[in-house]
Amino acid sequence: MSQDLTKLLNDWPYEPGAINARLIEGEDGQPRIQIRVDLGLLQMFPTGRPDGERPHGFPSLLEYYESQIDGEHDGEEAATDERFSLTPDDCRMLREEAVQYYHRYLALLALEDYDGVVRDTTRNLRVLDLCATHAETEADRSVLEQFRPYILMLRARAMASQALKDNEPKAAIVALDQGLEALRQYFAGLGQPQMFEASSEAEMLRGMRESLVPKLPVSQHSELRARLSKALEQENYELAAILRDELKMLSTPGATSTLPSAMPSTPTNPGKADDRPPQGSKQN
Repeated sequence: MSQDLTKLLNDWPYEPGAINARLIEGEDGQPRIQIRVDLGLLQMFPTGRPDGERPHGFPSLLEYYESQIDGEHDGEEAATDERFSLTPDDCRMLREEAVQYYHRYLALLALEDYDGVVRDTTRNLRVLDLCATHAETEADRSVLEQFRPYILMLRARAMASQALKDNEPKAAIVALDQGLEALRQYFAGLGQPQMFEASSEAEMLRGMRESLVPKLPVSQHSELRARLSKALEQENYELAAILRDELKMLSTPGATSTLPSAMPSTPTNPGKADDRPPQGSKQN
């Protein structure tokens, strides 16, 4: 087999300005993610460490170091000056590993595997927390923090996108609001709360949120009025009477009602019973 990649690259041209990613089946029958870059391509595993390595027998370096911290907590008798810390080389290797996950979560975003994006961005946030807490040098404690807003934004965006995929616009709004609050707290923690409004990450989440607001279910009043209008157009007067009664109940302060308890005084036609929408049905 030739080791020349020319034909492979020619069959998959690089597109500037886009994340060129695809999911393929490896020779072992297992899936692989490929990313086309300007000078070639990257290939990685869709789960676990992207390069498939298991440093020190752990799924990743991050989990190896986290296990050491957990072990230290199990043995509190360790001397204070012997507590766990990350050397500059440890931090460098963690950063290099985090880059692998960065490439993968961008590819997963393009492939619309939003759960995978949430998994990998959450994982990289743990790297930032680990270095910020345990790195020996101030440089290693702070160098990754510049990426926190971007990772928080992408994580919230992926959570919202998955919620929309599941036809849950309200859950998408909640995910975006949580992402915005995390960004607000980040900039407040830096002592620069004014940076929140100017950040491109917050602007991205606000823009996505604004685009979702029209997709939220309409208010109960609006929904009932729309159903009443449709019932009248269809000359379904029994249903129209029910909806009018329900609107009256909603307009009366302190009144509580559901559709079955707002039945009209005139008897309904049993043959039209199935024409009524199920109780509690909503529009999305």
